[in-house]
Amino acid sequence: ISRPSLYIGGCVIAWGLTSALTGVTHNYGGILATRMFIGLPEAAFYPGTIYLLSRWYTKKELAFRSCILYGGLLISNAFGALMAAGILHGLEGARGIRGWRWLFYIEGAITIFIGLNSMWLLPDYPHNTRWISPFERQLAQARLAEDAGEADQDNDSDSPWKGLLMALKDPKVILFCVMNASQLLGLSFVNFFPTLAATLNPNFSTTIALLLAAPPWIFATVTCIASAWHADRTGERYFHIAGWWWAVIVGFIIALCTMNTAGRYVSMFLMAIGYSGFAMTLVWVSNVIPRPPAKRAAAIGLVNGIGNLGNLMGSYVWKAEWGPEYHQSMIVSLVALALSTVLALVIRQLIIRDNKKLDTDERAAMEGADRTRVEEAARLEGITFEQAMERRKGFRFLY
Repeated sequence: ISRPSLYIGGCVIAWGLTSALTGVTHNYGGILATRMFIGLPEAAFYPGTIYLLSRWYTKKELAFRSCILYGGLLISNAFGALMAAGILHGLEGARGIRGWRWLFYIEGAITIFIGLNSMWLLPDYPHNTRWISPFERQLAQARLAEDAGEADQDNDSDSPWKGLLMALKDPKVILFCVMNASQLLGLSFVNFFPTLAATLNPNFSTTIALLLAAPPWIFATVTCIASAWHADRTGERYFHIAGWWWAVIVGFIIALCTMNTAGRYVSMFLMAIGYSGFAMTLVWVSNVIPRPPAKRAAAIGLVNGIGNLGNLMGSYVWKAEWGPEYHQSMIVSLVALALSTVLALVIRQLIIRDNKKLDTDERAAMEGADRTRVEEAARLEGITFEQAMERRKGFRFLY
């Protein structure tokens, strides 16, 4: 895709349009159809935006920027609940239209408006963005070349299919896929968060439950961005991801031990901040698989796509008949996050092993380099090929 601004903007417009059309459905089949089709543009959006960010920011800048993006999703969980509370309460029956239909019309229209504007506000890649100067274009490319020791570009032989095959052959990509699926199974409570808020007190109305669901996500947004800022400052990845899963596990343990309103509400805050770890997952994938871009794009897509099987499984974990305690649901989710922790630790050890190999054998760094991309990096940075190869020796993976 040569113009990601049009691609991503188009996905957002299609996403909003499909969401708005949910409001005109009149039966189960209609709702099922819109839910099926809304997944197509939605699936393209998040990995596409993470990949685009990785084409502009270095490995120690990417986490913070990506988590600002992901913070938009977290804060939407808060304000989406507040909007839903206001619309369902204030527009029920307005002009003879049910409140839930108004909810889809209004939110879908807002999404379409944002998508139309993003098509000309978003950049494309550093080499073809229309509204930056030639100096800025070269600077953006040189920064990434210096960061990895190679130019951030595909060679003629680096086709999307080759990138996909390279990603599938990399054991770290497979581990990331399983880890992400396990992680999203553990975090699948997100789809039932208002339901969990309603279990705090059987006397709470739908409006009160939606209002109570908002503060944990506001707290999670702040936590997510602060964690990512610190992760970029330190270059550390594993504990900035897995550490938040451990907070969710503590939240599950609290909820398993009590039905006290205050205790369960505290546990919801701990559950919500678990998404601070998920927000860093594709960033870590991008850091570990920097070149060629075709492989990085395929890896991001695979990890995101296969990982969403965790959400699919999660929809069967939070059964209504297990409420209001949801003990079985929380135990399954807790075990899934424990598995994610182990898999992330294995990935971390593999990266440490690779870095030690680079530390002890300079030839390993040279053998892993692509001559064409190193030559392009030398041209962009205004240095000789030999100097570019020396810089390439200093490249290390983040863990």
